[in-house]
Amino acid sequence: MSPADTLRLILLSSLWGMSFIFMRVAVPEFGPVPLILVRMGVGALLMLPLLLGVRYLRLVRDNAGRLMLLGLVNHVLPFSLLALATTRLEAGFTSLINATTPLFTALLGALFFATPVSRRQYLGLALAFLGVYVLSADRLDFTLGGDGWFILAVLGATFCYGIATNYSKTYLSHLPVRVLAAGSCAMSGLILLLPGLWLWPEAPISGLGWANGLALAAFSTTLAFLLYFGLIASAGATATSTVTFLVPVSALLWGYVLLDETLSLQILAGMAITLAGTAIATGMLRLGWPARPARRRDRRLD
Repeated sequence: MSPADTLRLILLSSLWGMSFIFMRVAVPEFGPVPLILVRMGVGALLMLPLLLGVRYLRLVRDNAGRLMLLGLVNHVLPFSLLALATTRLEAGFTSLINATTPLFTALLGALFFATPVSRRQYLGLALAFLGVYVLSADRLDFTLGGDGWFILAVLGATFCYGIATNYSKTYLSHLPVRVLAAGSCAMSGLILLLPGLWLWPEAPISGLGWANGLALAAFSTTLAFLLYFGLIASAGATATSTVTFLVPVSALLWGYVLLDETLSLQILAGMAITLAGTAIATGMLRLGWPARPARRRDRRLD
């Protein structure tokens, strides 16, 4: 990666790390679904310029059903589940469990999309899930209102991401990334419009709540997506995927600085085990296994 790409990667991880802070501050006032309506609605409006041009609009029209399904499983459901989780769980803790996304991507790919899983990946999967257990062992309370249900909500979000990644790769890889991004965000806004308005809070939302909700849409959605797709175009998908390991670190630091969240030995140990397992499963850490040559063509913004 060039120095400019490295800086963009660090900024991207910071923006996505901040998304957990924005949600934790804003969701008590908005509620999970209305907050994600703001996130996707404003994000879609800001990304509409990416679709200017007859070719892009025609692609959105011709693939509207698939883009709506992608928006549902990649934005609406996981973002709402994460917003629900942050009503109870710390931002850094939530981001660490969210880092298991590549694991569900690999598992679901093997089960339903004919994607092979190597011995190295099985080891990484087992190690990463052990890390999640270390993180949450003392919080797996499944009584009414217990933390265990909110931890399951985060895992449900990562499960949705795993479905979306495999679905997009299998059925939507022919589309330009800008069509995937702006089109799926627009469809997400449409899906959320009625339930978001139905569940809109009766009490007025404070300026702090609106500031965090709009920052979530503008910075952690629109700007982050533009950085992400630009990195894919200039540095490639593999290099860009390293953001998976930086986002939890960013969220932990922001949570510590802005929300006075604690960094216990248990959290640090769980983070190390989870990220090590994810690194092994995604091939970032080889452990002596020979690399299998892969033929991949990165999609570009246009």
